[in-house]
Amino acid sequence: MNIKKKSDNIPISNFDWVMIILLGVIWGTSFFFARVAVLEIPPLTLTLLRVGIAGLALHVFLLIKKPKNTPSSHSFLPYIIMGLLNCALPFSLLFIGQQYIGAGLASIINAMTPVWTLIFAQIFTSDEGISPSKAIGIGFGFFGVVLMMGDAAFEGANLKLFALCSVLCATISYGVAGVFGKRFKSASPVYSARGQLFGATLFMLPISFIFEQPWGLSFPSQYAIFSFLMLALVCTALAYLIYFKSLAQVGAVNTSIVTLIVPTSAIGLGIIFLNENLNSYQVIGLICISLCILILDGRLFKRLLHGA
Repeated sequence: MNIKKKSDNIPISNFDWVMIILLGVIWGTSFFFARVAVLEIPPLTLTLLRVGIAGLALHVFLLIKKPKNTPSSHSFLPYIIMGLLNCALPFSLLFIGQQYIGAGLASIINAMTPVWTLIFAQIFTSDEGISPSKAIGIGFGFFGVVLMMGDAAFEGANLKLFALCSVLCATISYGVAGVFGKRFKSASPVYSARGQLFGATLFMLPISFIFEQPWGLSFPSQYAIFSFLMLALVCTALAYLIYFKSLAQVGAVNTSIVTLIVPTSAIGLGIIFLNENLNSYQVIGLICISLCILILDGRLFKRLLHGA
């Protein structure tokens, strides 16, 4: 999460709120669709399908839309690296984890992404330092994760603990990608999204072919097919378009509100359609991580303190 003071006061219109909420819901549904699809389609193959179809969809969009702004002069290597860090690796880790844990629980751990982004930005860039309040927020986030990890460990649920660690590693990859991706800030966002998706596709093709031989898999059910199509076309391609539109309209800080919406959406869908439930440790973990995000964002507490 890159907190930039200049974007704090950007007004959010009703339409902007709708877009932010819609984006949070869409990304929340990605955990639901992933949980359905990964039970029939191996995680590496599912990642290949997601990034490949989404990349093609954005390519078609650019051919039809023909935006005036042109891609930057980046070589393709940075896109491959960004595709690895922001798509191929985290998507694969998320799908591996979601073989053993539900959509809601995965989305809670995934909400740690802004914490890692802040930590890596502090280590590798000259961004503003970690203030005492942000340190407290980070502490809340890690306490929430430790609480949920410890719950799985005490249960003796080795696969569940492995799954939680896998999802947590995905958030670390997202955090590194958030710092590496700063080099693309002068590039056209949609072109950058397409570039990283194609980069991820090139990376996942040999990996999935070597480790999962997708041509030999059983044909998935209609539910799994619908789920991976939704993952690719809606939760990735369409979500990128909404995300970059929101960034342009209201800034990174305001757009980061989606981080709080995603778990709510994923948990609700998991409870309604997958009969998932959160235990008391997971609920407390969700509260801690939500507090972490609110503290890192800072605006709510400023308004409470200053009455604005």
